[in-house]
Amino acid sequence: MDNQTEVRKFILLGLTSLQGLQKFLFMLFLLLYLFSLLGNMAIMIVVVCEPRLHTPMYFFLCNLSCLDIFFSTVTVPKMLAGFLLGHQGISYTGCLSQLHFFYFLGSSEAFLLAVMAYDRFVAICNPLRYTLIMSPWACLQLAVGTWTTGFLHALMHTVMTSRLHFCGPNHIQHYSCDIKPVVKLACNSSQLNVSLLNIITGSLAIAPFVFILFSYLYIFSFLRLKVQSKEGRRKAFSTCISHLTVVALFYVPVIFNYVPPSSGSSASWTMIATLMYNVVTPVLNPLIYTLRNVEVKRALKRRLFSRE
Repeated sequence: MDNQTEVRKFILLGLTSLQGLQKFLFMLFLLLYLFSLLGNMAIMIVVVCEPRLHTPMYFFLCNLSCLDIFFSTVTVPKMLAGFLLGHQGISYTGCLSQLHFFYFLGSSEAFLLAVMAYDRFVAICNPLRYTLIMSPWACLQLAVGTWTTGFLHALMHTVMTSRLHFCGPNHIQHYSCDIKPVVKLACNSSQLNVSLLNIITGSLAIAPFVFILFSYLYIFSFLRLKVQSKEGRRKAFSTCISHLTVVALFYVPVIFNYVPPSSGSSASWTMIATLMYNVVTPVLNPLIYTLRNVEVKRALKRRLFSRE
């Protein structure tokens, strides 16, 4: 290793090398990014400014919007610059930083979706104790725990990746510094990194997803057996369907990426799956929650179209 030169810069190969597609992809992802920013910022502003939405469910929705803004910002601006310049060079330090924040925000969102499912479980199945269980202090603890767990998970991958030596090829088969394509370039053994990705990240993807599924199975059986009011069922189902749609959009590509062995999927399919939960889902989340949520739609109309 002493006679080998350390790599201090990587080249992100991006989505395509075809020059004819660069401008089209630039406009497409620029529009998606702007829609994501505007939609999630609108939700955050409405939740903060509307007293009727100062409830645990909307507190967590505000956290989700904040995560979505940061999550897409970690990768999309760099990708847009690459479309304009024709290449996407990134320093070693910049690559590690991008990797850290990508896993920090992505895993935090995975945990937050599980917390939101727990909130719906308590609200529907134990409504008399809801305000006691989901107190402001409890909600704050859950939110802090979500962000902290995501940070520690990302820190583990960042530290382990920084221990690798890069002395040969520096072309990353991805549009961002994801762990799988980065560790393939290492000169020393990356088996521990791959094992941590398969075991720890795979478990952290599956565990919240299984918790969410069981929570909603119990909720649906509770609604069917215990709730007699059709209006009560309709309102509960509407809220649950919105959240389940977001869960499916996020977890299906995440599980595709991290639950099978890390070397088993092609680079193209890995990038498509990553785009789904990193770029597309942050755009769709505000639409899903506003189109199916009467309270959010009313609050938006009051803020946007009020004569006052």
